[in-house]
Amino acid sequence: MRWPPLRRRRAPPAAEPPRPWRERAFRSLRVPNYRTFFTGHAVSVTGTWMQRVAQDWLVLELSDSAVAVGVATALQAVPTLLLGVWGGVLVDRLDRRRTIMGTQAVSAVLAAVLAVLTLTGAVQLWMVFGLAFGLGLVTVLDGPARQAFITEMVGPEDYVNAQSLNSTIHNLGRLLGPAAAGLLIAWAGSGLAFAVNAASFVGVLASLWRIDPDRLHRREPAPRRRGQAMEALRYVWRRPDLRACMLLVTVVALFGQNFRVVLPVFARDVLGGGAETYGWLTSALGAGAVIGALGSAARERVSTWSLLLWTGGFSGASMLLAGAPGLAIALGLLVGLGVTNICFNTLARVLLQLGVDASMQGRVMALHATVFLGSTPIGGPLLGWICEQFSARAGLFLSGVAPAVAALALLPTLRRLRPRSDEPPAPDQAVEPGIRTTPS
Repeated sequence: MRWPPLRRRRAPPAAEPPRPWRERAFRSLRVPNYRTFFTGHAVSVTGTWMQRVAQDWLVLELSDSAVAVGVATALQAVPTLLLGVWGGVLVDRLDRRRTIMGTQAVSAVLAAVLAVLTLTGAVQLWMVFGLAFGLGLVTVLDGPARQAFITEMVGPEDYVNAQSLNSTIHNLGRLLGPAAAGLLIAWAGSGLAFAVNAASFVGVLASLWRIDPDRLHRREPAPRRRGQAMEALRYVWRRPDLRACMLLVTVVALFGQNFRVVLPVFARDVLGGGAETYGWLTSALGAGAVIGALGSAARERVSTWSLLLWTGGFSGASMLLAGAPGLAIALGLLVGLGVTNICFNTLARVLLQLGVDASMQGRVMALHATVFLGSTPIGGPLLGWICEQFSARAGLFLSGVAPAVAALALLPTLRRLRPRSDEPPAPDQAVEPGIRTTPS
């Protein structure tokens, strides 16, 4: 009797060795269009942060009120709160590159007007409020258009990397811009900072002009029909993973990310400093954000579970900062807060981009902008009132407690969404337990 020949079990394919960190962290810069956009954005973003610090300090000088600082910040966000989702509908219909060129040009004009008013001594509080509101109207289109434009320059495997590199350069601006603004304000006043920002828009406009439209991964414009704004709301609400992500973003943005309201008061009333101290605090936050963004750029998997963990880290850093006894410790804690903040924000944006259909990206990112920026009209004045009635420490403590409560409330939902390691993910779970952001 002859036995059948033994069948050898085929050995599993050898796992690819991990790529070097530098190759993973900067891979999107190999794409010419993205590299061009990245360069122009790098020129402009420092001026943007100079203007933010200068505007906050100008409002504080004109009013001597933390609530007024919160109102100015809120006015810049009110249009996104009211019109954000409809802005996303337009972004899905329009050419995104040309839309960004238009919004950036208008932003440059608004900065130039504020510079002239301040340098000539004609500026009044209501003027700053009006220009902040005007910039908010521009943001209704600019925010979702820039976020969605990333998906036209790079492929899905590089979304997380491109977003993280954008965050890196954005927060390098946060690192350099506030420190430069503090020195400029102390030397020549706020007007010069506004003028520098107006000039910096030349860089981003030039980069957008140089982008090759033929190399963009364009999608078909969304057709005109009724109910497109509500369609995005229903789309996100039906998906437990996207719904949990959006709820966390809402709470963190509402209570935790009003740094422009709390930090000026913290610098003046708690640390006994001036514009320079506020600049250093904001720069420390930016330094941590740069570190966090570079770490995120090398990630190859993202999940809502990791978003929950970064929410906890953000909450802990905020509560520790509330008890900081002096400037040195506050600067160190702000670096940690910057790391957790940018990791949370980057993961949230990438999860939403990877988890939705291309035809919905503009509207879903506009919905993200609505809760991310649109919560400021409520959170900004609220945190300003708490700082005035109690202290800046109380405002920072609330900034940490609220996200921690939201994370605990969502914990059972996210645990149900997270499959065990021995179970394959369900076909409709687009972002769980983790999305590979590089080709397998």
